[in-house]
Amino acid sequence: MAIRLGLGLPQMKQYDIGRDVPAVARAAEETGYESLWVFERVLFPEPATQGLYGVPGLPWPETYRSVAEPLVTLTLAAASTGRARLGTSVLVAPLHIPFQLARSLATLDAASGGRVVAGLGTGWSHDEYAAAAVAPFEKRGKVLDELLDVCAAVWGPDPVSYEGELTTVAPSEVGPKPARPIPVYLPANSPRASRRLVDRADGWMPTAQGADRFTEEWTRLQELAAERGRSRPIEVCVRVNARYTAKPYEGAERPLFTGSAAQIAEDLAAHTVDGIGEFLLDLQAPLRDASELVDVAAEVYGLARAAGV
Repeated sequence: MAIRLGLGLPQMKQYDIGRDVPAVARAAEETGYESLWVFERVLFPEPATQGLYGVPGLPWPETYRSVAEPLVTLTLAAASTGRARLGTSVLVAPLHIPFQLARSLATLDAASGGRVVAGLGTGWSHDEYAAAAVAPFEKRGKVLDELLDVCAAVWGPDPVSYEGELTTVAPSEVGPKPARPIPVYLPANSPRASRRLVDRADGWMPTAQGADRFTEEWTRLQELAAERGRSRPIEVCVRVNARYTAKPYEGAERPLFTGSAAQIAEDLAAHTVDGIGEFLLDLQAPLRDASELVDVAAEVYGLARAAGV
């Protein structure tokens, strides 16, 4: 069976959110993309107290200067499409009040006919935590754990009740309920995160780093799942941050997923190994506008399918 292909929606500064999100969502679904995705960045610090991903000295990309709120973006896409799954890759859990986020995801799932995929993580930006987090950076793992608990309670049968460090829900009716159980995807960037994923999530969301690296990490995760007695399979959606160029990249050491549509499709085909069920292809950053995003996304889709992806 072919690997599913998903597309990142336009959220960055060069796009007109109200006009472009519905247009790109409709076009992507018509092309054949089976899922539509959003990511989360809430501010662009100047100067930043830490580098990108927490790496000292690594600058934040200029395209992060303005990123549309993810659930608003996904709602625009939901209203403009009828089949594509609607995913978050990822929502930074500690930047949200758990109860409110659980209700928002449930409402979106109910409204869209059961199409939401909740990709959740803990983030890395101290500046974002200072501006918006519900708890200190040091408690980020505990906040994610509580969010997972609250989601399970809110999405489950009434009466809902829960008591945690951030959240207290007296026995209550809480609706609307999701149209079906919302799949939860998590990263696995540490031993603790890997255990959380194996014990509590439906799927894994790694970033593409090459087929060999994926296979190594996937083998490790499967071994951990066996050790911890997990019987159900782990779904896998690999996030691909592509850097499209109008002309083929001609350097001696071409970075992975950088270059023309044909080169990006070639990398997708080379990355197609056992375990991967879906690619999330985010093309938006280097492109000028929605028209170019639609055209490039369609070209990459066609070439990838022709290459056997």
